[in-house]
Amino acid sequence: MPHLKAILRDAHLKSDLILRARAMECISIVGKAVGKEKFRDDGKQVMEVVVSFQGLQAKADDPSTWDMLTAFAVICECIEQELLTYISAAMPFLIQCVKLHFESDELDDTSIETIKIGDAILWKKDDDPKEKAKACCSDPCATSANLYAQSRQETDVSEVMAALLLSAKLAVEKGIAEGAYFKELSDHVILALIEALHKEHVAEICQIMLKELKNCLLICGPLIDEGQLHQIVDELKHVIKESLNRKRKLTERTKSEDFDDEEAKVLADEEAQEDLIIVRVGTTLKTLIGTFKAAFMPFLDELLSYLIPMWGNDKPTVRFTSIYIFVSLVEECPEAALKYCDVFLPLLLDETIDEDPMVRQYALYGVCLYAESGGSVFMPFVREALSRINVVLMHFQAHEPVNEEAYDKAVSALCKICLLHRESIDSAQVIPIWLNCLPIKADLHEAKYVHDELCSMVERLDRDIIGHNYQYLPKIVSVFAEVVFSDEKDVSTEETANRMISVLRHLQQTLPPATMESAWSYLLPHQEMTLKSLLSPEV
Repeated sequence: MPHLKAILRDAHLKSDLILRARAMECISIVGKAVGKEKFRDDGKQVMEVVVSFQGLQAKADDPSTWDMLTAFAVICECIEQELLTYISAAMPFLIQCVKLHFESDELDDTSIETIKIGDAILWKKDDDPKEKAKACCSDPCATSANLYAQSRQETDVSEVMAALLLSAKLAVEKGIAEGAYFKELSDHVILALIEALHKEHVAEICQIMLKELKNCLLICGPLIDEGQLHQIVDELKHVIKESLNRKRKLTERTKSEDFDDEEAKVLADEEAQEDLIIVRVGTTLKTLIGTFKAAFMPFLDELLSYLIPMWGNDKPTVRFTSIYIFVSLVEECPEAALKYCDVFLPLLLDETIDEDPMVRQYALYGVCLYAESGGSVFMPFVREALSRINVVLMHFQAHEPVNEEAYDKAVSALCKICLLHRESIDSAQVIPIWLNCLPIKADLHEAKYVHDELCSMVERLDRDIIGHNYQYLPKIVSVFAEVVFSDEKDVSTEETANRMISVLRHLQQTLPPATMESAWSYLLPHQEMTLKSLLSPEV
């Protein structure tokens, strides 16, 4: 890194422009590789050098200029909030490069389209998807400035736009700019993205723009008004329809007489981009749901006719995305989501036995949430839920690594049903089944939850968990031992582990010796010795 910074700092002559651009590119790659924390100090030093470039003159048609801008975008993301310190000084140099570029003969290129948005002018080159993807926006300090950037990295656009919005937000928070400034900039960016999305017909670029939209909404989401929400939702509907149309055309291409293996590979890549569009729609909707909570419900209603058919899609990524959206709704606003229970829950239950582990896992997570928040609304589905959960638990490959997290979600869902819908089940039969599934270790969040609930049930000597004449105590002791001595320390909280030890110590002191002796029967010799030592009277 010191050598790269030295090259960057000393390469002032026109003959060194390419060398300087390559140094910037290498620095940005290193920054991405080592992570933001390690790179932050170097990134700030690099930005100081970039600021010093203001007086330099670059060749208008020099491609190294665009290499510099691409690397600059990566560094902006790495230094995050520190960008605010340099943005006003660095932008003039970047804008100068842009103006030089478009004063060249390239503007005579008929493949470049000029788009006017407000006071800003955007240039878009139609023949290269990656060039089209690069966002163009106004300088935060001067909205009339014309800015164009070309990128070889698909994610650069989201990094730049999000960084600019974040710098504006920080400027307002630190009193450097007024709140109206950030609102104006965010309105401009969101509108530009919506308009660009509407015109875009290349799947690769469409999914990049959707990712950019989501990243920007994470920063300025609370400022979005109802009218803008309508625009965003309408555009998402348009994006879904256009993607479906393109996929139909892809299917038709497979029926042509000259369709071969090479064409099949091309189609597979294009289909993957279309699937990624649906994923991006899902993450955008999750962001909106997380921001507006129940207030977003009317807008989601408009999308139901587009989203529900995805549940039956033959692509796991599409099925997962539809579940992801609805589960996000139950997660963020459980009470409001109850109105969809009759529609969503049967679909979720069907997907709990999906062939894809991720689809299965997230569907089971949705069942967990509905069991927890559904109350009487969930009651009619309890029997079917138990049946589907049993299929997951009894599958012969349930404990394969790829299936473990789905298994753990099923155990957690069963736990919630046992605790919250006990009157709807044969608890004396179901709770011991749940106990025999423990401990779980793949999904640490669920592991903490179920192990804590088990401890609570034993503390209160729940009749169904203890069993007649403490018949389930050996299994309980075995589970407690595995949790307390687990190599995976996060399978329980420290508090839960300490409570387990206290419960066992109390049982040892109050139960007949013969009962406790039988309780050690499930343990290996070394486990029994260690646990007995731990339970010995405190000195």
